[in-house]
Amino acid sequence: MTTNDDKIYIDRVLEGDSQAFAMLVNRYKDLVFSLALRMLKHREEAEEVSQDTFIKIYKSLNKFKGDSKFSTWVYKVTYNTCLDRIKKLKRTQSTQQIDEFTEHQIKTLDSALDRIEAKERKEALRKCIERLPSEDSFLVTLFYFEELSLEEISEIVGLTPNNVKVKLHRSRKKLLRIVKEYIEPELIQHYEGTNG
Repeated sequence: MTTNDDKIYIDRVLEGDSQAFAMLVNRYKDLVFSLALRMLKHREEAEEVSQDTFIKIYKSLNKFKGDSKFSTWVYKVTYNTCLDRIKKLKRTQSTQQIDEFTEHQIKTLDSALDRIEAKERKEALRKCIERLPSEDSFLVTLFYFEELSLEEISEIVGLTPNNVKVKLHRSRKKLLRIVKEYIEPELIQHYEGTNG
């Protein structure tokens, strides 16, 4: 389904075809759930927020003007719905104090991940990203997995592209610390196990 397909389905929904909305939900449901899970860290909360997100999208579909891609608008509604839920639950998430890392140390993230098999690497990285604070894991997901530009992310989260770049840099540093803490000991165990 392309951006043009989105427009076709949006027009059909606005004309009263509720089945067309099911097509949009089907296209974006996995993505919305993944982003909500990254922010909220709880499956049940993510499921509820996903439902709330699609209800909001349906109710305000007539406000979508097509100035940006529909997917960008979906991300933005998801992000804001997650923030609302976090505020509602008054969930405080602890953030780690991060030391200043050099660029060299950040590059070790790639080399550590290169030593893990591709499938294991993806799973290990997903677990590490889950350990990031909500906003960091959301930004990392949009940038590295959804491959959105800084401009697209800035539109979603309501920050300037430069602020997004700074936040992404800090998120990468946090992720590096988590990778060093959780993946490298696993690697050592793995290699000791195979050599022992």
